[in-house]
Amino acid sequence: MSTTSIRKTPLLRVRDLTVTYPGGARAVRGVDLEVEAGRKLGIAGESGCGKSTLALALLRLLPAGAEVSGEILLNGEDVLAMKWGQVRAVRWAGASIVFQGAMHSLNAVHRIGDQIAEPILLHTETTRAAARERAGELLEQVGLPAARVDAYPHELSGGQRQRVMIAMALACGPELIIADEPTTALDVMIQAQILRLIEQLVAEQDLGLIMISHDLAVLSDTCDRLAVMYAGRVVEQGPASEVYARAVHPYSRALSGAFPRIGDPASRFAPQGLPGDPPDPVALPAGCTFHPRCPSATEACATQDQVLRVAGPGREAACLLVGPREAGAAEGAEEARSTS
Repeated sequence: MSTTSIRKTPLLRVRDLTVTYPGGARAVRGVDLEVEAGRKLGIAGESGCGKSTLALALLRLLPAGAEVSGEILLNGEDVLAMKWGQVRAVRWAGASIVFQGAMHSLNAVHRIGDQIAEPILLHTETTRAAARERAGELLEQVGLPAARVDAYPHELSGGQRQRVMIAMALACGPELIIADEPTTALDVMIQAQILRLIEQLVAEQDLGLIMISHDLAVLSDTCDRLAVMYAGRVVEQGPASEVYARAVHPYSRALSGAFPRIGDPASRFAPQGLPGDPPDPVALPAGCTFHPRCPSATEACATQDQVLRVAGPGREAACLLVGPREAGAAEGAEEARSTS
């Protein structure tokens, strides 16, 4: 029997997570998420919507002064209630993070083998020689020769450095990987290789994965479920392919429509978009925070805040105009457009 089948609770359960920075910036507002072992959750949204703040909060990596409330249950234990010694033990060994921009995350004056070995030495009782050997094994696991342990970061390509970051994330055998824009600045061929590598590792090691990106197409192709964030909140979530192809929240539809679809001349020559920017987290608008940019906004949207409601099987959306009936109508309209 697999670990996934006997697990009674999700690997990660986030409840009512709120993050406020000094000055009153509400970067994350009441987010609920779940991730099971062997499953992949994508988190999408524009810059400034709270995705990276959410990722940092999961491992208590936020800067001093940030106020955090809610629950972050990793294997049933609340990360926010842990003492610092427990938090340090959870990082790398329980959950680890792959940051965007590998060149900025790696130390330019240390060999990559030493950098991969560092968390192994900190979290396990082993020798330096054994840790270096393990670093070589991890490099091979992500598709690089073990001999590259002696290389410096500048001697590797962008895709190779990203593979090193993934190897570091796997160093202590975590159950959860958080990947924050793992393919930023990579060309499309290397991007595809990195995404396939991540999928393979999740399947082989029964890992839980949270992948953060602004690219809904990448997330729909890689993840099982997708959560779309706007102004610090999840405004839609559901099966990744369905949210991408048949979004029901106006913001999700705008994000999806901004990406041209291969084989669809209409989207290629007239990609949809959304004017304006996400609101200032210090001065959020009243009512639904998306209403100033929403093409479907009504007078009620300016005064009534919205929470997630059922929007179809396994789907939720935070919109006054969305419910099971409206979700079905939106899906039917999308299918009609695709066949016309």
